[in-house]
Amino acid sequence: MLYYIFRWLDQFGISGSHLWSYISFRALLAMVLALVISAWFGEKFIKFLKSKQITETQRDAKVDPFGVNKIGVPSMGGIIIIVALLVPVLLLGRLRNIYLILMIVTTVWLGFLGGLDDFIKIFHHDKEGLKGKYKIVGQVTIGFIVGLVLWASPDVKANINLQVQQQNGQEIVVKHDKTPVKTLKTTIPFVKNHNLDYSSIMAFCGKYKVAAGWILFVIMTIFVVTAVSNGANLNDGMDGMCAGNSAIIGVALGILAYVSSHLQFAAYLNIMYIPGSEELVVFFCAFVGALIGFLWYNAYPAQVFMGDTGSLTIGGIIAVGAIIIHKELLLPILCGIFFVESLSVIVQVWYYKLGKRRGVKQRIFKRTPIHDNFRVLDSQLDPDCKYLIKVPHSAVHESKITVRFWIITIILAALTIITLKMR
Repeated sequence: MLYYIFRWLDQFGISGSHLWSYISFRALLAMVLALVISAWFGEKFIKFLKSKQITETQRDAKVDPFGVNKIGVPSMGGIIIIVALLVPVLLLGRLRNIYLILMIVTTVWLGFLGGLDDFIKIFHHDKEGLKGKYKIVGQVTIGFIVGLVLWASPDVKANINLQVQQQNGQEIVVKHDKTPVKTLKTTIPFVKNHNLDYSSIMAFCGKYKVAAGWILFVIMTIFVVTAVSNGANLNDGMDGMCAGNSAIIGVALGILAYVSSHLQFAAYLNIMYIPGSEELVVFFCAFVGALIGFLWYNAYPAQVFMGDTGSLTIGGIIAVGAIIIHKELLLPILCGIFFVESLSVIVQVWYYKLGKRRGVKQRIFKRTPIHDNFRVLDSQLDPDCKYLIKVPHSAVHESKITVRFWIITIILAALTIITLKMR
């Protein structure tokens, strides 16, 4: 909104209005504005939640051996993140940009889905919340919409043929195709001068391989959105855990979006140049600012929980942002924490069911998702159950677990960016 106003004023030579043409100015302003809104609105919203008794009632207080009772802490704090994110984006972004539109739609869609889940848990006192099948349908639907729009929209294009040449020993020239085209290629980590082409995978379809490739791309989009949003949801189990990890991931995606929108940087890093993706930098800066502001209240001991309203939205934003810039294959590295959290639950359930068929009560970890494994005392374990892994034997404080997970995510984010040159 403000972008178009100041661009119009720039025609009349109004001092300072030209700044709005710089992506760095709008992005940093979006981050600061999101942080301020999150911190200011957060305080007001927490008081409102307490007054309406919209608080946590289902959490097992026995999980924390350090005696912190989290029952009664306001939930649905994800609304703080969503508001603090959308306001700067709507004010500072180019709202006709297809990528920005997709990110806004994803935010609102998954925010509503997560909010419905939290509403059922809190007001209907149903610990399970929204039934899993309905939650999956909502995630699959937004994944399908995003994939279909990226397939059908004429504004979604990329340039994959970039060549850096040096002239006269000083000036660097980037040669590229004049017109970006729609592409089914995506970046492969650790592999130089080669991208994964979805149509090549479907080569057995003959002359229909391109159409089949787009169908595969849409299926991949659905899978990535569903997997990452569920991974973020599982990671939201400790104060500040998901918000901190997601802010770090948001910084990495903002960097990747910036270099993908910059012709010289894209050519230097040998990645696709994606015109229009610079608006994602504005979005992710606002995303990071909103999460940091939310951490003001969500850090241990938390004054508010984000709930599924926040965690599902965060995961969807990360997934769709990575897909847009053709970096979805980097997510297993970048979102390694989310991946391990999900994997720990899957193998725990599989191992438990395997033992159940043989009449044996068994588990791999003391508790899952994996972050819960580190804060459980041996005295809290089921004496009738066999545990494959029982370390650590003493509980680690929640704040220490959270910070250590942040450190791991920082390392993974750095490694993700480094992979662009380690090819």
